[in-house]
Amino acid sequence: MAILVSVSVLATFYSIAMPFLERGDLDKRMKSVATEREQIRARERARLAAEAVNSKASLRAQNNTSVRQVVERLNLRKALVDDKTLNRLKTAGYRSQNALNIFLFARFVLPFLFLGAGAFAIFGLHFLGDKPLTVRLLATIGSAYLGFYAPNIFVSNAISKRQLSIRRAWPDALDLLLICVESGTSMEVAMRRVADEIAEQSPPLAEELVLTTAELSFLPDRRQALDNLATRTGLDDVKAVTQALIQADRYGTPIAQALRVLAQESRDQRMNAAEKKAAALPPKLTVPMILFFLPVLIAVILGPAGMQVADKF
Repeated sequence: MAILVSVSVLATFYSIAMPFLERGDLDKRMKSVATEREQIRARERARLAAEAVNSKASLRAQNNTSVRQVVERLNLRKALVDDKTLNRLKTAGYRSQNALNIFLFARFVLPFLFLGAGAFAIFGLHFLGDKPLTVRLLATIGSAYLGFYAPNIFVSNAISKRQLSIRRAWPDALDLLLICVESGTSMEVAMRRVADEIAEQSPPLAEELVLTTAELSFLPDRRQALDNLATRTGLDDVKAVTQALIQADRYGTPIAQALRVLAQESRDQRMNAAEKKAAALPPKLTVPMILFFLPVLIAVILGPAGMQVADKF
């Protein structure tokens, strides 16, 4: 009972202190987005200049680091990267060439590190010492396998957190976008305004809207910029809105009514998700109530009777 009470007290303090310990990295995120916009501008200028002299433009960012040298020397990009990997990194918020190099370097180095750590723990510290040699060898190989997929697990967690933030703020962003469009502003100005307003609620969504604004300004095809937004987020709600914007831009149809319907659908989906989570709360509370509430009630109710019985005996 003392252990359970200690765990509950620590969990309570942790839950109360976590909001105060979280660091606000909004300024860092917005600065990164501004840097990305400048990179897009410089990239498009380089492409136009290269086309003027009938030569191919090099869009690869030059980053002379040791990690980049290792990746290029071992040709890890060709061995470990495909279009799906690039899209997953963009969905997780890692869009730079340096981030890709670090990801490839981690996938190359971590299996050896995990293999060495697993071998030291199993054969040096005699972990699983009572198991047969075959089991210990399989556990060592499994640690190397875990190290190979550890970067993918990290990226998957980053994608889940980022998509959750975007999904929660997307209905509000659509409402703001609808207001801006109905007021007569252009799509670029409306997205920039929505990004400024939604930054406190969802920095990832603000980043994506700012990047989309930059691409709408510099890319030759507006459809490509909107498709890039749907690809980077990986959400069906965002894809539906981008398709509506593409159709409105192609056929000249009014966008306000489509945005109103899509915003209502997004709000309904968010409310359904909240109701589903609320409906699942009572079964989840059963085990904590049994572990933390019932022992206290039993102690309070039976404690005086037990003390009286002890005094009589």
